[in-house]
Amino acid sequence: MARYVFITGGVVSSLGKGLASAALGALLQARGFSVRLRKLDPYLNVDPGTMSPFEHGEVFVTDDGAETDLDLGHYERFTGVSARKTDSISSGRIYTNVLEKERRGEYLGKTIQVIPHVTNEIKDWISIGDDEVDFMLCEIGGTVGDIEGLPFFEAIRQFAQDRPRGECIFMHLTLLPYLAASGELKTKPTQHSVKELRSIGLQPDVLVCRSEQPIPEKERGKIALFCNVRPESVIPAYDLKSIYEAPLAYHRAGLDQAVLDAFGISPAPKPELSRWEDVMDRLNNAEGEVRVAIVGKYVQLEDAYKSIAEALTHGGMANRVRVKAEWIDAEIFEKEDPAPHLENYHAILVPGGFGERGTEGKIRAAQFAREKGVPYLGICLGMQMAVIEAARNLAGVEDAGSEEFDHEAGRKRFTPVVYHLKEWVQGNHRVERKLDDDKGGTMRLGAYSASLKEGSKVASVYGSCDIEERHRHRYEVDNKYREPLEKCGLTFSGMSPDGRLPEIVEHEGHPWFIGVQFHPELKSKPFAPHPLFAGFIKAALDQSRLV
Repeated sequence: MARYVFITGGVVSSLGKGLASAALGALLQARGFSVRLRKLDPYLNVDPGTMSPFEHGEVFVTDDGAETDLDLGHYERFTGVSARKTDSISSGRIYTNVLEKERRGEYLGKTIQVIPHVTNEIKDWISIGDDEVDFMLCEIGGTVGDIEGLPFFEAIRQFAQDRPRGECIFMHLTLLPYLAASGELKTKPTQHSVKELRSIGLQPDVLVCRSEQPIPEKERGKIALFCNVRPESVIPAYDLKSIYEAPLAYHRAGLDQAVLDAFGISPAPKPELSRWEDVMDRLNNAEGEVRVAIVGKYVQLEDAYKSIAEALTHGGMANRVRVKAEWIDAEIFEKEDPAPHLENYHAILVPGGFGERGTEGKIRAAQFAREKGVPYLGICLGMQMAVIEAARNLAGVEDAGSEEFDHEAGRKRFTPVVYHLKEWVQGNHRVERKLDDDKGGTMRLGAYSASLKEGSKVASVYGSCDIEERHRHRYEVDNKYREPLEKCGLTFSGMSPDGRLPEIVEHEGHPWFIGVQFHPELKSKPFAPHPLFAGFIKAALDQSRLV
């Protein structure tokens, strides 16, 4: 049976609960324990799949096809443990499950209430797979006191009561604001946050205190006294230059030791931290710099492309260079020549997205990269735009476009080189979709296999002709344009195993021009950079030496 750590937050949001949870998972692994991390989100959406990136940042996709919170990306990047559908749960999913059971008569005609029916559903979800790992880390989204979070706080209170003593602890993350006028760190917000937590029956065992200033021992003692925790369990959390410093920083602050002490695990196994020391060595001792332009449509919010930003950093680590990624709004290129904006970059990346806005700018960015020999990586929509660019400018399909844009406009304007995917093979069964299906969870989601062309650039990048990558899209490049495009030098170098769906394209004779229908950034880790990003940054480094 797993031991449980429940991570909550107080005072304000965005303090870094997800990062603290991921770092703790990495530290427990470093001590020889197996871990799984789980996110419980109080919002009423069933999942973040239909939410705007401006609302919730990127949607992280698991191998088994779940659309989840971006914190699961942190969990995977720090622990290497692949997330599952059961590792992300929202209030919307909980209430949906409860109501479906009620409709089926599973509650035998009882009045359905938050307690016990909703809280029992949450507890059942929390306990899935607890015989598989040593530690289960469960992060509760939002902050203590949020009305929508109350069922989750009550559920974890009950869960801890149901388990044998010593199997569950609570870790609470708060803010210690610094008032410059008085030159003081203020502990009162933390005290009130813990008071709120205790009022609903939860006593924190470990306090993680975010602060911009060093926390004097006097203040740590004061926090311990008023919040009823041991002084050594008050853990400072300071701002870091890189998120990948978090495991080492939290270890120095004593977080992993405080957690093991709370469980009574003594003597604690010594940590093996060489993996994270190597990561920081590669970050801190870079031997050069490359500039990468990310031409997208959600550039006002970097969290919309969180995994891409981190995967570029990982690619830099693989090549011992610093990656300076700069965000460019694709709509600019619909009115202006892209050359003045892009000519000083060593590589161009066009990420995924939905809808027509900004797509003509992405097409022009792909054209610039192709014509000027600049390394290019197109991801999902970025691949589709590269194909449309080649169809228009090389294959003579002047009105090439995507069925997605025609559907959005309500009329036919393009020859659909990219079409709405109505059926595909998933595992051993066929999946069918209609254009007017519900939006949530109806895309081609999760891990799918691809077969790569022998001798292709992408096969050399992977070092294999058989790969598996994660997808999230409704539209596909139409395979009937393969022959005319390949005659123009755009090779379809990766296909689905049945040969029907294009997965990867690359331009022959170009230094490095690859488009992929999937999302390789979702599988990249600081200690195991994704080969596509490692190769992309290597190409950017080569380009920098030519400039």
